[in-house]
Amino acid sequence: MPAERLVRVLGLLVTGGAPGGRRLCEVAAQVTEMSGAGVMLLSEDRPQASLCSTDTVSAAIEEAQYTLGEGPCVDAHRQGTPIIEADLAAAGPSRWAAFSTCALDAGARAVFGFPVRIGTVRLGALNLYRDRPGALGDDQQADALVMADVAASAILAAQSDGYPGELGVDLEADTHVWTVVHQAAGMVSIQLDIPVGDALVRLRAHAFRTGRPASEVARDIVERRLHFDPGT
Repeated sequence: MPAERLVRVLGLLVTGGAPGGRRLCEVAAQVTEMSGAGVMLLSEDRPQASLCSTDTVSAAIEEAQYTLGEGPCVDAHRQGTPIIEADLAAAGPSRWAAFSTCALDAGARAVFGFPVRIGTVRLGALNLYRDRPGALGDDQQADALVMADVAASAILAAQSDGYPGELGVDLEADTHVWTVVHQAAGMVSIQLDIPVGDALVRLRAHAFRTGRPASEVARDIVERRLHFDPGT
């Protein structure tokens, strides 16, 4: 990690702005000159939680990846390499069948994913977006790689007091876990008499089929406006 880039990033992190994870994403967007940024936690190639996002577009991009299970963060995490899409509109559904439409509708025109990891331990991905098409310059890509490393260190530090399989107190305080989705999956599991994991798949499939975020569908389930029947 080039020392001068790391020093610049660390200096920005401790200078003003929002505390915790939100500041991490703000600095990521600032140093890479992107429209916005987000950091997602992933496990077994599936998005699990959002550590931070800078704006509504970044949040929509992350929720779309959570709902659909595809996108730059998912690919970066799975493949362990940066994912670059400089013109999402030109690529269209050939890149990501469902995610591309969601990201374009949210206002993104270029999206980039960088793996967040320590050695062989994969933690998630850094998501960057731009509201106009365009590739990353060499300096922008180098800064994005530094930010991904800094994000990995921050996640490990925040998770230091956590038990295996659970978020640490500091990390949980900064993280949006889409709790309502997991609560709804539990209810669907009971309604359909299936494992919770299968219920979560059914919930996400319904969200995709109806063109809605998983969190909205989950709220309808939790508030009993939507009920899953066996055979549907």
